[in-house]
Amino acid sequence: MLKVGDKAPAFLAKDQSGRTVSLADFKGKTVVLYFYPRDLTPGCTAEACGFQSAQAALKKKGAVVLGVSKDSAATHKKFANKQGLTFPLLADEAGAIVQAYGAWGDKSLYGKKYKGILRITYIIGPDGKVVSVFPKVKPAEHPADVLAAL
Repeated sequence: MLKVGDKAPAFLAKDQSGRTVSLADFKGKTVVLYFYPRDLTPGCTAEACGFQSAQAALKKKGAVVLGVSKDSAATHKKFANKQGLTFPLLADEAGAIVQAYGAWGDKSLYGKKYKGILRITYIIGPDGKVVSVFPKVKPAEHPADVLAAL
């Protein structure tokens, strides 16, 4: 996992519209980069909808939101259309971004251990350095926590 002050790793990924998005596209802006396990699941939907509802407030603070999961751009498109999401959802099917940001690790569900995407959020400052890290996220409350940190 990255720490405050670390340089955010560069990345390229397709979003739900098929556009290629890179961290460099947002140079000079604050980026809220959040990692989530799967599209169209209850926790991930609550988190994404919370970020969607906070778009105006985030924009006032000069921040943009980018969601990242290992789902495909096509799945992201279904998710975005169903929930009315207007911010980029990045398809990291190979897991390169997830690995670079330390968002892959041990998880547990019903006592069963497995590896998967961890809910981690980074706030990346206009200079490309990490200014805040949220290593454990409660999906429904998280967008408010991010706004409070900006």
